Amino acid sequence: MSEKNREGKRSARERLAEERERQKARDKQRRGLVVGAAVVGVLGLAAVVGLLAANSGGDDTSDTSSGPVVVPKGANGKDQLSLPLGKGSAKSTLDIWEDFRCPACKQFEDAYRSTIHELADKGQLKVEYHLATLIDKNLGGSGSLRAANAAGCAQDAGKFPPYHDVLYKNQPEEADDAFSKNAKLIELAGQVDGLVTDSFKKCVEDGKHDSWATASNKAFQDAKLRGTPTVRLDGKDIFGDQQNPLTPAKLKKMVEDANKG
Repeated sequence: MSEKNREGKRSARERLAEERERQKARDKQRRGLVVGAAVVGVLGLAAVVGLLAANSGGDDTSDTSSGPVVVPKGANGKDQLSLPLGKGSAKSTLDIWEDFRCPACKQFEDAYRSTIHELADKGQLKVEYHLATLIDKNLGGSGSLRAANAAGCAQDAGKFPPYHDVLYKNQPEEADDAFSKNAKLIELAGQVDGLVTDSFKKCVEDGKHDSWATASNKAFQDAKLRGTPTVRLDGKDIFGDQQNPLTPAKLKKMVEDANKG
């Protein structure tokens, strides 16, 4: 075989070997892309699952109370989720959404308590208190829920309004979950004549109205209100406008004007 033919055959073998190596490289690259795509898919799925998990808890509350909803005696409003003050015959209605751990709610109560009671006692205003448990979710703990349950127990005894006021007058610091202790709530009930009875203590300690308080908080969230306190007179939001702040005198005039109308 001539030298020229040998060189030709060698070149052909080399070209074939080179083509095989290139094919192996392409196959390897293809496998890498498939594996990479699979990894990306898994990571993408994990990200979606994580996002769904985060969103699923976005509007949830920290309340995990379950069981049948036991409505306090005389509770009012839709699904009987509000507690009343004043005469049902009053022409005007003030709806107040509050959390017993909420400092802004205490400020509202301290500023408007006497005016609200005056209007209610005169039969000019009926008040519907809606209880929320936002601070439990935001700061942890269970004081908002425990206090709301105790308020329901006080309603059973016909003594919700004075107990409501006692809780706000003795509200702990926001980060202090003192209301989570049933003993503390029962101790404060001692400031309301005739409230501390065996049935009241059992109601508080058993969490009789826990599920009701949880339902009340859910109704608050479903209403997408801005926060606590939210105050509405005959359906109109009257509290929180910095340009036209509410005062006790303004509240009194609003109720008087509404009753005239």
